[in-house]
Amino acid sequence: MAKHPISSQIIADVGISLGDEGKGRLIPEVIADLRIQTGDPAPVAVVLKVNGGANSGHTCGGLKLNLFPAGVVDRTVDCLAIGAGVVADPRKFIWEARYIEHAGFEVMSRLLIDERTMLSDLSHRVLDLAWESYRANVLKETPRGSTGRGISPAYMEETAHFQMYYMEFLGCKDRFAQRMRGRLDRASRTVQHVCQVTEEKWHEFFSTLTVAEERANKTTIDAGLWPADEFKFERFKGAAPFTFNADAVIDTYWETGQKLAASIGEVRERVLRALHNKKYVVGEFGQSYWLGKRTGFSPNQTASHTYTPEFFQSAGVPLQPIHTIGVCKAYDTKVGTHTYISKMPDEHPLCEQLKLLEFGTSTGRQRMVGWFDAVEKGDALRYGGFQELMINKLDALSYSKNWNGGDLLICTAYKTRDGSLIHHVPRDGSVHQQLSPVFTQHPGWAEDISNVRHFADLPLNARHYVGAMVKSILDVAYEGQTWPAELPRLRYLGVGPDPDQVIRDLPETAELF
Repeated sequence: MAKHPISSQIIADVGISLGDEGKGRLIPEVIADLRIQTGDPAPVAVVLKVNGGANSGHTCGGLKLNLFPAGVVDRTVDCLAIGAGVVADPRKFIWEARYIEHAGFEVMSRLLIDERTMLSDLSHRVLDLAWESYRANVLKETPRGSTGRGISPAYMEETAHFQMYYMEFLGCKDRFAQRMRGRLDRASRTVQHVCQVTEEKWHEFFSTLTVAEERANKTTIDAGLWPADEFKFERFKGAAPFTFNADAVIDTYWETGQKLAASIGEVRERVLRALHNKKYVVGEFGQSYWLGKRTGFSPNQTASHTYTPEFFQSAGVPLQPIHTIGVCKAYDTKVGTHTYISKMPDEHPLCEQLKLLEFGTSTGRQRMVGWFDAVEKGDALRYGGFQELMINKLDALSYSKNWNGGDLLICTAYKTRDGSLIHHVPRDGSVHQQLSPVFTQHPGWAEDISNVRHFADLPLNARHYVGAMVKSILDVAYEGQTWPAELPRLRYLGVGPDPDQVIRDLPETAELF
């Protein structure tokens, strides 16, 4: 059947679960569709990273990306933009660019970092670890599961009016050095006196960062593209505990910033020019709706806005129509200490099977696994909005090994302790923690579907399960309302990790039911 046309020149690639949905693989699919729709071999002029920083990992075309948007894998995209809503460590740009270019994709000539993109640095990474220590050792709480990339502390500088922008690399080094010394001093005092970190823990932070970056950059180290010393953080410690080697930090970051200076400019003008020239702009979001700082549940949320309104703030352009595609998986995963209503029992054979697949792109952490939660996804549609869906990893649910028979569950509502049903995610975290899932049951299938490319060729039970997922989302989204005449559609169905493992000929929404 014919694919529905993309309805706007601006397209939002958003997550509607708790992250890790496979948002990166959506970008090349959309670009390929736009080539057919427009007849233009290069329809997308800009792919914009909208929010977050190097904490949000996307996988696309075999590349594991953190700071760069997944548009890197399409060579016709002229501009890989970093919006003003992003916080970014300049060293991560350089490290990741070398990894990407080693894989055969030119990126530095296409990179455009907005002048107002916020600068994150070593001090924020140390603060990230220190605040985790504070939660565990002073407050006696469970750590929130931070990536240690310094994202939240960098956003804290924005609200405290101490932010530094990438435009500072276009100024003079003396001014940069003065501001960086102040930043390092604030971090040192906070770590010692507020977070109450021990001297032993202070030294440990730097080795922790070294190990993390050596792991993240193993491909380029093994290929001889970087010496291992590049990722040693111990050289940034001061002579005394709770001090930084300020000169080393300043010189390193200034020199790195100068390598990026030619890529710093006005993203807003580039986006407006693309729209004026009838080209498309894709906004790639890190994290997801339920991790947003206004929509998520503290402390398990990110420090940025994770849904479509942030596109316009980050790009710096006027509010206008936007085509939103919500991405999720055919089951759910979470990392951190989230309330997990639809969590599978660890001993369930499907849970054991899925856990072999589920590790964080940025951190390598084991993800928790759960049944498909249609309440979360339906509320992302009800309150956030999206026109279309991409559902990934349907293939992972096929019977295999110990998972050799049984029903698949979909969470369609929540139950309170008194037995009342709730059809939406409560905004009060304390209420959220007390709920239990209400499941519907759906027969599974034994066939390997990773080579299926047409919806009609899927096993009947797989087709029924896909229809049940979509209908359950809409039941939540329009609960108590009249359904609209034009329903959100399922645009793509992922049946494996490779770029070609996607089913595209999906029926109209009503036919799925």
